Amino acid sequence: MRHGVRLGIDPGDARIGVARSDPSGLLATPVETVRRGKGDLARIVAIVAEEEAVEIVVGLPRSLSGSEGPAAVKARTFAAQLARRVAPVPVRLCDERLTTVSAEAMLRDRGRKGSKRRAVVDQAAAVVILQNALDTERATGTAPGEILEETHE
Repeated sequence: MRHGVRLGIDPGDARIGVARSDPSGLLATPVETVRRGKGDLARIVAIVAEEEAVEIVVGLPRSLSGSEGPAAVKARTFAAQLARRVAPVPVRLCDERLTTVSAEAMLRDRGRKGSKRRAVVDQAAAVVILQNALDTERATGTAPGEILEETHE
């Protein structure tokens, strides 16, 4: 298992959930929810610096069949923009099928109600995305997902 803090990102249309791992890569925990819009990438870049992250894992929403639709295109675009801003920190896209559903169920089971749950579901989804990536790496010995190559526009 590679050493260092990793960030998990769940990019939504209204909010972006952010999670972090411990340096040993065992456990993902919530960090914050960033409102989507002006300054969102700048805030995430600041979190990368604050946490001294060595890698960023962005959730890629695929359909249950594995195909990519409009949400996946948005996630890829977001991840590419982020990769340019945080280089040389690598950005990976990892399959996030059902993570929001899992996060909602987990929060519901813990007694979080309606608006309180919506306020943290993006962070919880980011935790699920990152934890899946950490568990996959620990099980297989290889970094999960697809690494984005830095592109210049």
